[in-house]
Amino acid sequence: MTGRSEALGDRVFAALAYGAGILVLLLLGAIILSLLIGGMPALRAFGWHFLINADWDPVHQQFGALVPIYGTLVTSLLALLFAVPLAFGIAFWLTELAPDWLRRPVGTAVELLAAIPSIIYGMWGFFVIVPFMSAHVQPMVIDALDGVPVLGALFAGPPFGTGLLTAALILAVMILPFIASVMRDVFLAVPAVFKESAYGVGCTTWEVMRSIVLPYTRISVMGGIMLGLGRALGETMAVTFVIGNTNRLSASLFGPGNTIASLVALEFPEAGPGSLKLSALLALGFLLFVISFIVLAISRLLVRTRVPA
Repeated sequence: MTGRSEALGDRVFAALAYGAGILVLLLLGAIILSLLIGGMPALRAFGWHFLINADWDPVHQQFGALVPIYGTLVTSLLALLFAVPLAFGIAFWLTELAPDWLRRPVGTAVELLAAIPSIIYGMWGFFVIVPFMSAHVQPMVIDALDGVPVLGALFAGPPFGTGLLTAALILAVMILPFIASVMRDVFLAVPAVFKESAYGVGCTTWEVMRSIVLPYTRISVMGGIMLGLGRALGETMAVTFVIGNTNRLSASLFGPGNTIASLVALEFPEAGPGSLKLSALLALGFLLFVISFIVLAISRLLVRTRVPA
């Protein structure tokens, strides 16, 4: 009887686990399908020009995705550029250099950053970072780079404080705890014998990190970075507060712009049921999903190509 009950329990558990996995696939497919069906009228109306059209004019029923796609990619990539080195430094310090009595409170503080609601980040960015950027950072950078080829155009424009760079800074702070926490946990998971052997042959702390810890944890580190990138791609309210919310392409990082998530959040309440505008917003949601999928696929490819055979 005991053997039969255990076998029945195993079968029930296996069926529940299998059903949970299938449920995830069904939910994912349902989300993709609903976005695609809802955005199909806009995709039929504009075709592939929807991807390269910079217009967003509800009055004349002209909608394009180029500006929000550009803003989403630029802010997310800049956020990674700012956050990854800081996250690595935090994880490196917590695992290798920090005294024992300080590791726990600092680690807890980093994790608490992830618990702050995004709207709080947005309010902090709007009332603190934007005035600071407008009064100090942007005027100084604009004056210093005025007339410099490429860089002058990249940091040109009036110092309003809002813009793509400000949004990227806020996103960097938001994704920093996710990446740092993952890096810290995987660095701690490296077997101590590996590091002790390296120290035993005379390696420095940085050499141990570079030659032992990072190669051992590269897959998990890449996963943490992609987790942060996924958060940056889909962030809505914090970006909406500080990006400027202007549907205009700008070569300057100080210029205002839009992201897919911020544009959907702003325009969705004004989109009537069955309207072409609503369809365009749903098509933008589908494009955001596609971008996230492409980023995930590229990250998997990078990890696979770096894993030794």
